[in-house]
Amino acid sequence: MTSQPGAPPPLTQLVLKVHSRCDLLCDHCYVYRHADQSWASRPVVVAPETVRLVAGKFAAYAERRGLRSVSVILHGGEPLLAGPARLREICAELTRALTPVTTLDLRMHTNAVTLNRRHLEVCREFRVRVGVSLDGHREANDRHRLDRRGRSSYDRVLRGIRLLREPEYRHLFAAVLCTVDLANDPVAVHDALTALDPPRIDYLLPHSTWDNPPPRPSGRPTAYADWLLAVFDRWEQQGRKVPVRTFDSILSTLRGGPSLTEALGLAPSDLAVVETDGAFEQADWLKTAYPGAPETGYDIRRHGFEEFAAHPGVRARQAGLAGVSETCRRCSVVDSCGGGLYGHRYRSGRGFDNPSVFCADLKALIEGIAHRVTDRSLSPAVLNPAELRYAQLELDRMLLRRVHEQLAAERDWAPAWRLLLALDADPATAARLDEVLAHPYVRTSLHRSRRGPADTARFMSLAVAAALRAGAETALAWEQPGTRLHLPGLGTYELAAPGRVEVTVRDGGFTVRRGTAAARIRLGEDAAHPRWRPLQRLWQDGPLVDDADPYRDCFPAPVVAPLASGVFAERLARACELLDKHTPEWRGDPGAFPVTTLTPLAPGSGLRLGAHGFGALGVAIDVEPEDFARHLPRLARRARLAALRETADLHLPGSPAGALLDQADQGIGDGAYDTAAEALTALTLLPERELTPTGAVLAARLWSQWADGRG
Repeated sequence: MTSQPGAPPPLTQLVLKVHSRCDLLCDHCYVYRHADQSWASRPVVVAPETVRLVAGKFAAYAERRGLRSVSVILHGGEPLLAGPARLREICAELTRALTPVTTLDLRMHTNAVTLNRRHLEVCREFRVRVGVSLDGHREANDRHRLDRRGRSSYDRVLRGIRLLREPEYRHLFAAVLCTVDLANDPVAVHDALTALDPPRIDYLLPHSTWDNPPPRPSGRPTAYADWLLAVFDRWEQQGRKVPVRTFDSILSTLRGGPSLTEALGLAPSDLAVVETDGAFEQADWLKTAYPGAPETGYDIRRHGFEEFAAHPGVRARQAGLAGVSETCRRCSVVDSCGGGLYGHRYRSGRGFDNPSVFCADLKALIEGIAHRVTDRSLSPAVLNPAELRYAQLELDRMLLRRVHEQLAAERDWAPAWRLLLALDADPATAARLDEVLAHPYVRTSLHRSRRGPADTARFMSLAVAAALRAGAETALAWEQPGTRLHLPGLGTYELAAPGRVEVTVRDGGFTVRRGTAAARIRLGEDAAHPRWRPLQRLWQDGPLVDDADPYRDCFPAPVVAPLASGVFAERLARACELLDKHTPEWRGDPGAFPVTTLTPLAPGSGLRLGAHGFGALGVAIDVEPEDFARHLPRLARRARLAALRETADLHLPGSPAGALLDQADQGIGDGAYDTAAEALTALTLLPERELTPTGAVLAARLWSQWADGRG
């Protein structure tokens, strides 16, 4: 994804309302039973011309912003009421417009009451992933989710889910969404949902505001947290066999990772809504606040997505920490909570400048999860660089197993997974697999797969790269969406056109077949194939210069296109000479200088660490060698601490101990020993339980480094 200075954060999700009526009359529905009743004046079904405009303008926006992928969610009302034929026309138009410029992730949110094979055949044709609303077992579901004649919807929803679970449709099943009701037993609800074996469960707090607060029959200020923590305990007891987005998001943000839902965390909103009449709206759960709350005054005929993205209401949900109330900014769990869902903050007279009406619940939930999951065992990664690298590889393996769960239904993935398992089973080839997994942008792709659909082509090419490094013969085939077939850590092969490819690995090289054309590439040959561009190292076994990996855009500065000249390499070579002169241990001590991959960034960017990927360093193409040599040791310290945090708990999440450890580590790295001493002293004044044993060992090592530096 490209970055445009001064531009709003990109919109990557579009909710398209395809039908504005519903066959249920749920009493907690934010469309029909809350403050905003604009649905009554909208067209029942979205017009073909509206769909054409939406698809064309979203495609143009995605191309201008360089978006790698976008999601379009077919929504309502109830989208199934549009009928299979109309749904097919909508999916075909979106696919025709968007797939030439980006990867399209089509989804649909439905109550599944009328879901049938004709609908699912359309979904299978266009790979539409389906999320279903269900509030638990029969009694729980029927408290709210009745049809317009007051009848239960439960059996009809389960019939739809059973269809989704059939082998030919299973890969389309995305999630079950459940609205929390305190009257329902949390464990019984969770057991009923997990019995359906959904790919994911989303637990949603009932839409409420300070003007219309949620029901609390017991009067307990944290009743919703207590309900969800009971589910969390059951989820842990079951071995987390079904992902739960609320819990996964909290676990991610507690350890510095991304939020996985707009209901939590400080990530900017990336969502646009287009109603059946073509009106642009903000997130439609804002309908719970007051009549007209989601309105923007824009419509698809007169406006584009750039204008919508710049709307003040949209920007307000993209301001991060600055966009939450003062109370929230002072809160220890704000990074995980993010002020809660924007609509839940509304209060007459103050608008949205308030904590969530679920504030006490969210704080209790996050702190409760933090206490439950904090690992108080001593991690050997804090003592030994080799142990830290091992812990990083174990993390990569865990993330790859999660990707496998996503890709298990893909027709091309099974042989790639068998290959990876075989390589991992043999100690000799496992080391070669480790080399591929240790490439930092593999980690980036693994992390991004947690937030969206896994990139099948990426992980097929990862398997090819592992086979090449291990000298293992294999033949793999898959659909390649672009012309650049990138093998992580090795290089890029330029295809004549996207489409189905077959790659055969044998005798120290590989053959790429696309249609009737084939090309043979042998690694390490002096005369490179004209379509093969290998990555280069600064010296044998030295840092890799990776200017081509499609997942290298993980820095807080834009990356540049693959380089054609050697000027950048010359600057790096000069920087290395300076390091050899002033810090000779940097080459021989990978624990002290864990930089394995250098990626060129836009001029003026300086040196930057990536968001994920131990060992990656972004370097501006105009960097001065002296600056590189001066700043590398400091950045290496930051990289080690970030890597340790990814694999071990240093303190209770949300504790001030985290910032103090950062301050001490940075102070020692910068030679600011008074600053480091101040932070380390403050750590000793915190309650003993704030630091884990691993964190306590780290603090002791920092004291030792402080003493050595002062001495």
